[in-house]
Amino acid sequence: MISRRDFLQTSMATAALYGASGFGNWSRLAAQQSLSQDKLLEFDTFGNVSLIHITDIHAQLVPHYFREPSVNIGVGSNKGAVPHVTGADFRKLYGIDDGSHSAYALTYNDFSSLAKGYGNIGGMDRVSTVINAIRADRPDALLLDGGDTWHGSYTCYQSQGQDMVNVMNALKPDAMTFHWEFTLGSDRVAEIVEGLPFAALGQNIFDAEWDEPAELFPPYKFFERGGVKIAVIGQAFPYMPIANPGWMFPEYSFGIRDERMQEMVDEVRSKGAELVVCLSHNGFDVDKKMAGKVTGIDVILSGHTHDALPEPVLIGETIIVASGSTGKFVSRVDLDVRDGRMMGFRHKLIPILSDVIAPDPIVTKVIEEQRAPHIDALREVIGKTADDQLLYRRGNFNGTWDDLICDALISEREADIALSPGVRWGPSVLPGQDITREDIWNVTSMTYGQAYRTEMTGEFLHVVLEDVADNLFNPDPYYQQGGDMVRVGGLGYRIDISKPQGDRITEMTLLKTGEAIDPAKSYQVAGWASVNEDTEGPQIWDVVEAHIAKQGTISLDPNNSVKVVGA
Repeated sequence: MISRRDFLQTSMATAALYGASGFGNWSRLAAQQSLSQDKLLEFDTFGNVSLIHITDIHAQLVPHYFREPSVNIGVGSNKGAVPHVTGADFRKLYGIDDGSHSAYALTYNDFSSLAKGYGNIGGMDRVSTVINAIRADRPDALLLDGGDTWHGSYTCYQSQGQDMVNVMNALKPDAMTFHWEFTLGSDRVAEIVEGLPFAALGQNIFDAEWDEPAELFPPYKFFERGGVKIAVIGQAFPYMPIANPGWMFPEYSFGIRDERMQEMVDEVRSKGAELVVCLSHNGFDVDKKMAGKVTGIDVILSGHTHDALPEPVLIGETIIVASGSTGKFVSRVDLDVRDGRMMGFRHKLIPILSDVIAPDPIVTKVIEEQRAPHIDALREVIGKTADDQLLYRRGNFNGTWDDLICDALISEREADIALSPGVRWGPSVLPGQDITREDIWNVTSMTYGQAYRTEMTGEFLHVVLEDVADNLFNPDPYYQQGGDMVRVGGLGYRIDISKPQGDRITEMTLLKTGEAIDPAKSYQVAGWASVNEDTEGPQIWDVVEAHIAKQGTISLDPNNSVKVVGA
């Protein structure tokens, strides 16, 4: 008799063949250069339950550009496995034609030229149009938001997240979970959550004093859809006090808590759940490990690491769905649930090509209302990019936006070395385009953006780099607690990914002199986004704006300061 796992694998293959999931559908669409909204939304409705997943929007309300990473290194059992595949290898894996809209949406090659042809991506009014179309086909579809929603823009900062709350309320999600939201501070988070018309879930959010589940964030919620009893379990970002300032939310503790996740799965199953969905902000590799440890989860909707995959990944009997970031994609997952079991699925990762998908006028109006008080400040031109200069963020070690931020820190703060956090959020600016204040805030906006200036010894700098490298390259996903590698300016080094912590970073060099970094010597270091409560300094967006205004036209030298081996 065919096993459930065999059935799911067969279902994956069938979905691909019939155009509702990765290989077949994406390669077929990639060959068509004449795009339409109907074509992008085309879907062969399947089963009796539909899930809609969005995540890591980072407060990007309007259409923009976003380049996918050229480098995404996997370690341990994840070396060479998706999502750690990029560029031509990614296109080959999924049968995506060079130069197609799928290549533009999912890979980095020829990004600037493809962007001019295919246009902007995202825009929450376009996302709304896609959601409405899915709901028209499947009226009781569940809309689930994976978090990192109330953070990452000028208007979000100025409104303490209210702009995103208002827009998301217009989309009518059924549940969400959390990460950067907590950097608004626990009082503001509580104020917002208490007024939400949908569930705010987090089975791993605990009261720090009593080590008990936090009452404000229930672990799960039940939904009856398509004749199926569905349990959605929330999984907030596990490493909040490590990756972000714990003093902003001292009432709460987090952690993966996979043993409690198993308890929650068992509990909802005992209460009659026929489908169990985990709405996660763990990050993809952590979700893969958790799926291998916790039994009974049918679907994990993955967030945090900003991965966009045309097909779910199957771990045991759990499918993991990755839906990208910044409103660039919407995932639709149709499920066949019978006799309390998920028997098959179809999936589509829908690219939000803003020039193809019509905006939802109701949500457009809400967006315009949020932006209207700030529109002059948002649109003010500070400088421009050179005709051959693309500004982008993403990549394990650097992006040109981060190179520019480091240059600004060294110049404006009169430092030898600059450190910039390896965050993944932030849209791109094309060659020859104006750089507006909004562009700057899109890559710097946060509630602890002070640009510090301090002295660090060479020994301490080595410790910093080793610690961050272990957060990224520890072979155990449960110890990967941060974003990408800290970006450096004025400093070069060699990193051997294959080495253990303490031995990865060598050949540290002060670039302006070419001299080796002396462990005993002190250096002037400028940085930002310190998790320390008493950090002093100007706001990073002001530092970057001042630097760009002085430069006028931005042209950066190629950054070859990090030599990577063992990857």
